Amino acid sequence: MRLLAFLAAFACLAAPAHAEGPYRNPDNKNPNDTAEGTYPVPYKKPVVAEIAASLQRIRGYVDSQTPTRIVHKGSGAPVTDFRTPVADAVVDKGDADFGLQAYEMGVVHAGLLKATAATGDKRYAALTQRHLQFFADRLPYFRAQEQRFHLERANSFAHFLDPRALDDAGSMCAAMMRARQAGIGPDLAAQIKVCGDWVAKRQFRLPDGTLARQRPQAVSLWADDMYMGIPALAELGRMTGDRAYFDDAVKNVLQMTDYLFDPQRNLYTHGWNANNPDAPRFYWARANGWAVLAMSDVLDVLPKDHPGYPKVMAQLKKTLRGIAERQSGAGLWHQMVDRDDSYLETSASAMFVYVLAHAVNEGWISPTTYGSIAQAGWNALSARIDAQGRVEGTCVGTTFASDQVYYYNRPTSTTAMHGYGPMLLAGAEMIRLLNNPAIDIQFRVRTYHYVPKDGGQTSYREHP
Repeated sequence: MRLLAFLAAFACLAAPAHAEGPYRNPDNKNPNDTAEGTYPVPYKKPVVAEIAASLQRIRGYVDSQTPTRIVHKGSGAPVTDFRTPVADAVVDKGDADFGLQAYEMGVVHAGLLKATAATGDKRYAALTQRHLQFFADRLPYFRAQEQRFHLERANSFAHFLDPRALDDAGSMCAAMMRARQAGIGPDLAAQIKVCGDWVAKRQFRLPDGTLARQRPQAVSLWADDMYMGIPALAELGRMTGDRAYFDDAVKNVLQMTDYLFDPQRNLYTHGWNANNPDAPRFYWARANGWAVLAMSDVLDVLPKDHPGYPKVMAQLKKTLRGIAERQSGAGLWHQMVDRDDSYLETSASAMFVYVLAHAVNEGWISPTTYGSIAQAGWNALSARIDAQGRVEGTCVGTTFASDQVYYYNRPTSTTAMHGYGPMLLAGAEMIRLLNNPAIDIQFRVRTYHYVPKDGGQTSYREHP
């Protein structure tokens, strides 16, 4: 025992006080300051111009990979005659295989709209405009193609013509409503009705009205569906003025939380299976990202006098605390958010940074507590945007699984579109945070302090 104690003490003495990294803090102007070492990711106050340049690279890459043209499937030759449909006409997906109607693209458009507002640069909105105009122009063609050839899921517009799941409907439906609210693109009210009716009336639910799935388990809940369905319900409430949609959105936030949220960890498990409700829980990071993103989106449009408003607010704040406590020393969050030996993942980290920064900007949470956490997260994210605007380190599509090995070993890819929308959201909201006139960002004692300019008089307890 004495030998083991000696070896342990020796190891502690031999180990460096911290890991050396390639980055020094440029805000520390004392080059001889031995009390501050180096960092594995940039540790500094972000620069708005640098964030804007990163977002433009992402926008440019997405723009290049979404050509909005129709081609013959076999040859790739452009289709030029849109009077009579042909069976092999498909939407060109580009080299990255980005689906224009995929749920991930709905998040991209959310990010483009936020970036437009944060920067004033109309090129972001122009990309959304181009996509939505393409839908308006080519939907009749693909509807005629379907009526003639009955291609079903092989039809490039299948998600729009015949939605069959929340993935087909909710995210893009919310994006179209946000664009309509902002006056960007054609009025797609008819298509909003199709996808909105699926979410509100046709999607499979539990007997208590909770949005649910019948795959891969027969009756299951996914935390992902907090985003795939709930923001669309809230946006329907804003668009129509019918408070029943707001009621449904709030009900689903709270009931999904009852099934999926662990109050001991302040985290969401990825899924719940009605046929095996006591199964082990797996705290996948992106599932938690979808959850906080959904709650944030709901609070943005939910009337403040709605009885569910303080309940959703309280739940968001609990979850953000659990997430903030698990930020890694490299600024990002792990693939399994409670497991430090799983890899650091980009898309979930970007969702967390966006919601943290947004909640600070909206006055929902304290900048003193959370501002520097969002800043550190963005600095780490910025290192994952390459020169072409590709986003690195994003976990590919992931099902609700029953073992850790599956989650740990999901590959990452720059063609996983899940990372692009969250990165646009995070960068746009960080620009807004850095420009927030109510907050003073101070560099003191080698770290950063986000200080309310009202001298700390603002209360963050008004939404318990």
